[in-house]
Amino acid sequence: MRLLLVEDEKELAAALSAALEKHGIVTDHTMRLDEAVELTRQSSYDAILLDRRLPDGDGLTFTPQLRRSGLDTPIIVLTARNEPSERIKGLDLGADDYLGKPFLVEELMARVRAVLRRPANLAQPTITAGRLTVDPLHLTVTLDAVPLDLPRRELLVLVALAKRKDRTVVRSSLEAAVYNYEEDIQSNALDAHISRLRKRLLEAEAGVAVHNIRGVGYLLKEDG
Repeated sequence: MRLLLVEDEKELAAALSAALEKHGIVTDHTMRLDEAVELTRQSSYDAILLDRRLPDGDGLTFTPQLRRSGLDTPIIVLTARNEPSERIKGLDLGADDYLGKPFLVEELMARVRAVLRRPANLAQPTITAGRLTVDPLHLTVTLDAVPLDLPRRELLVLVALAKRKDRTVVRSSLEAAVYNYEEDIQSNALDAHISRLRKRLLEAEAGVAVHNIRGVGYLLKEDG
């Protein structure tokens, strides 16, 4: 899962990004609306977490602008301005949910999952591949119904590949699923994660394997 966080409180943004990372979520962060607009043009996000008070304007102005561009990415407004009139204004302008500060990360995660379950933004259901069942929404993997514990990066790679099972996923798409845009990605980092994931799947006799499509990307395919 990849989220865009638009928040100008640096300490809050850092803490929230770290907490989301523990849930296996890649988070791109910006403090400005103009940068947020540009990021939505460059990348695809599962949801956007949007603050109200930003250096270059009210975060709510971003919502109708995004909708006019044709994007229906779920938006959750995060703000201390939690009066009923403000919540109504935010929802009327196109936000999907409105969460008052302070809040628990667990509640935020529940709200993210809730907006992704709505028909217009329905996340891909669980995926069966070999003996694995992959849940992209909750970022979990089971092997014959038993949880399979994977390091975060390898889990994100597996989810990205499972979403396009039997189809080649280009390197750039996998990198976007695993790293945020501010990270300095080493040239062989993705290959190292995939190598370790491939070994784990083989040792677990998962019934699937990651194949290298030379010069293009990778493909998840069932054995046999």
